[in-house]
Amino acid sequence: MKRQNQSMITEFILIGFSNLGDLQILLFFIFLLVYLTTLTANATIMTVIHLDRALHTPMYFFLFVLSCSETCYTLVIVPKMLTNLLSTAPTISLSGCVAQLYFFVGLACTNCFLIAVMGYDRYVAICNPLNYTLIVSRATCTQLVLASSFCGFLISAVVNVLVFSVPFCSSNQINHFFCDISPVIKLGCTDTNLKEMVIFFLSILVLLVPLVLIFISYVFIVSTILKISSVEGQRKTFATCASHLTVVIVHYGCASFIYLRPTSLYSSDKDRLVAVTYTVITPLLNPLVYTLRNKEVKTALKKVLSRYLLSKTV
Repeated sequence: MKRQNQSMITEFILIGFSNLGDLQILLFFIFLLVYLTTLTANATIMTVIHLDRALHTPMYFFLFVLSCSETCYTLVIVPKMLTNLLSTAPTISLSGCVAQLYFFVGLACTNCFLIAVMGYDRYVAICNPLNYTLIVSRATCTQLVLASSFCGFLISAVVNVLVFSVPFCSSNQINHFFCDISPVIKLGCTDTNLKEMVIFFLSILVLLVPLVLIFISYVFIVSTILKISSVEGQRKTFATCASHLTVVIVHYGCASFIYLRPTSLYSSDKDRLVAVTYTVITPLLNPLVYTLRNKEVKTALKKVLSRYLLSKTV
């Protein structure tokens, strides 16, 4: 009987915002505005980095890749969420759910590793500036990005196998606005404790290990900054890390709240609010932080805009 019920499930119902009634229309326009702003901001960051030679450095290469990854990350979640907000039957097919979870987890893990790599880049730039271009070469940058992506999507493949090998024979209603790990695996009608333990271990690997490496990097960075004699020199050096630190706190903070705890502690309403933060707000925060707090990016943006306006007047 269980096998029969499992085979009958070809789609899931996403009930994330269905209890909000007419407020869903308001949410649609708010999320649409944030989404379009996110796409525009990330596209602007990538365009400026591509066009301005002064930004052709390892730090901005990693920022370019992160912006590209964040854009893909939002494409996996937000368009479907917007469609479901206007739909009377917010559904997603089984194959669509598998694909969404795979790319969501893969890109999220890749972003975690990329942010850690950016921390390593800051460590080398500040603590070993004379050998910076030698250590963080173009080939090394490419290898680090490829390694981050490979590890991210390998972990995602393992998570997908663990989640979707569970027989779904009790319900097809996902209490979330997208196919996330905990809401989906909770639908299983067999004991999932072992699978959840493996997923929890992978979460530690993806979140805590990079976070510890970032912390160690900043211990050395702060130690080096304190050795600078002038206060102005200390301020300017630390300013190059401020944007990265802001992204680290927001990114790892939200993700740790959701994934570094047992599934039994899952709270649908509270977790949906946090999920909105890391799927909708955080991808917008990254380009804004790096634009508003970074003098080099602001200068490059002005130069690109000036060239564009000048070409229009000629």
